Amino acid sequence: MGVLLALIAAIVFGGSDFAAGLASRRLAAGPVAVFVQAVGVAAAGIAVLIVPGAGLTTPALAWGALSGVGTAVGTLGLYHGLSVARMSVVAPVSAVLTAVLPVGVGLLLGERLSAAASAGIVVAVIAIALVSRGQADPAPGDRDLGLRGNAGAGVALGWGSVAGAGFALLFVALDQAGTGSGAWPLLPGQLVSLLLVAPFGWRARPRHRGQVRAALAPMAVAGIAAAAGNLVFLGATGHGQLALVAVITALYPAGTVVLARIVLGERWTRVQVAGLTAATVAIVVTVVT
Repeated sequence: MGVLLALIAAIVFGGSDFAAGLASRRLAAGPVAVFVQAVGVAAAGIAVLIVPGAGLTTPALAWGALSGVGTAVGTLGLYHGLSVARMSVVAPVSAVLTAVLPVGVGLLLGERLSAAASAGIVVAVIAIALVSRGQADPAPGDRDLGLRGNAGAGVALGWGSVAGAGFALLFVALDQAGTGSGAWPLLPGQLVSLLLVAPFGWRARPRHRGQVRAALAPMAVAGIAAAAGNLVFLGATGHGQLALVAVITALYPAGTVVLARIVLGERWTRVQVAGLTAATVAIVVTVVT
């Protein structure tokens, strides 16, 4: 059940990123990030009413707030990295660390994996790197923010690592928050993330209302999907080990790539095909273990 929920979380997160990417073609990335987080706050509030669990506790509040720090650091690190360095370095580094770091934490916490599960994790990490490396060039809206990708490999590696560490913190913190408090950990997480991201969105506020109107629908979808992904991932941690759940969820770039092919007709590169194939193998291996 944990692997299945993680797979659903990956699909939902991939949809959120795809919708946010569409919005960023009409609006700068900063305002998009702020709007997505604001929608996430509202969605988390609704989730609390539907899945209240045993109520908010101090540990759930603390871990939930820390997950929000991870979301903000990961988002800002990724956006800035993509704005100053090559996507072909930043994206795979961030995605791989998002998967690998929680695996390390899970093992340190005493989790034990079968040989088949370990093999599935290795294949999944390879898949994440391949799919992320095959991503397309920045969207036109991103170029308006100055995305030139001309910095050195060291800069790209650095910002990719910051982004990966942030998203890994999100996964670990939600795992530690546990499922006893229902959806409550998501609310402080979304609030903290919104507060940290808001100043960057204000600096890049839109100049024309038409830009905002055109981006409203995809931003709303991105925010709702991101909140739903967090909720499903939280549930997955209650049914499976962090090491497995985090790696499967980190396959979310594959969902984005598939949606880009279906909705926008984007062609897959050979690297992406290899990554999607590896992702399928990893999912099959982990499901049957």
